[in-house]
Amino acid sequence: MRPLQISPETAVTLSKQLGVPLEQLMHMPQHILMQKIAELAKNDEGPSSKKDDEPHSSENS
Repeated sequence: MRPLQISPETAVTLSKQLGVPLEQLMHMPQHILMQKIAELAKNDEGPSSKKDDEPHSSENS
């Protein structure tokens, strides 16, 4: 299996965000990496979307 075709900067950033050693990240199967990135994106957008969905109590009064 060949290493992922991503830039060094992207690899370092993903390694930090996923909490995975850089060497392990570079040899991770692509489908697993994509799944982890999707989970990371889902977690990042979770809190911001909740703020948009909450009604403002001052506007409803």
